[in-house]
Amino acid sequence: MTTTFDDYLQQFSQYLSVEKQLSACTLRNYRAELIRINKLLPEATDWLTVDRDRLQAVIAKLHRQGLSPRSLSLSLSALKQFGEFLLRRNLISTNPAKTLRAPKQNKPLPKNIDSDALSHLMELEGNEPLILRDKAIMELFYSSGLRLAELAALNLTDIDKNDHQVKVTGKGDKQRLVPIGRMALSALDDWLKCRQQINCNDDAIFTTLKGNRLSHRSIQVRINKHGQQQGIDVRVHPHKLRHSFATHMLESSGDLRAVQELLGHANLSTTQIYTSLDFQHLANVYDGAHPRAKKDKS
Repeated sequence: MTTTFDDYLQQFSQYLSVEKQLSACTLRNYRAELIRINKLLPEATDWLTVDRDRLQAVIAKLHRQGLSPRSLSLSLSALKQFGEFLLRRNLISTNPAKTLRAPKQNKPLPKNIDSDALSHLMELEGNEPLILRDKAIMELFYSSGLRLAELAALNLTDIDKNDHQVKVTGKGDKQRLVPIGRMALSALDDWLKCRQQINCNDDAIFTTLKGNRLSHRSIQVRINKHGQQQGIDVRVHPHKLRHSFATHMLESSGDLRAVQELLGHANLSTTQIYTSLDFQHLANVYDGAHPRAKKDKS
């Protein structure tokens, strides 16, 4: 008796439920994706003989049909789990979906907040400790272009008030020195005076009122809350403040390399994407800077 796709799908669902102990929602999603993919394969396709190229072609077709990146990712996960199931049952010798890749998607870049809106965002009223702390956090994000993880990990010894700079530990534990603006330094001073009254558990700069290091999630929630209260018409989060810093710095200076260093990007291409630069701008920077590219003034 020939085992049909529906038979395999039923066994797969049981495998996910009993052995993998995945949720009913995940089961439904995986089943729906496999049924969608099966319809794109030739009739009477034997799943035990489907190879990677055939599956990759189906993924490409879904991409051309306008399937969202999230749905494509779900399709890939379903195929990989299904292949793993068939492999564990010794029905196939290799998982054809193991090395499947989703087509590259154009990632929408975050919109920066204009300087007037940012100034308004920082105008928090009150001298309560939480207000002073949150203002210092937002000022530092915008002043120095820090990542969320970088700011949350800052310790008291990382701030050099005399030289107006902060030592940041970025991705790959790479350290860099970043300037701190006048307004951010002033906001930090106000918060640190309050912090002295708190019995802190470590040297973290930004803490809760109980003295614990402030979590990533807490920082995100507080910034978003202030954005709403200040009437900012877009959702405010750490990455948006970092992006605004990079965009405004680049607009003012035109120095792509400097912005790259400030952001802690290993590759210039990352900075180019991050700040929404077009290729023509990069070409002009290259033409004006590279010895072999400079135009003859004559």
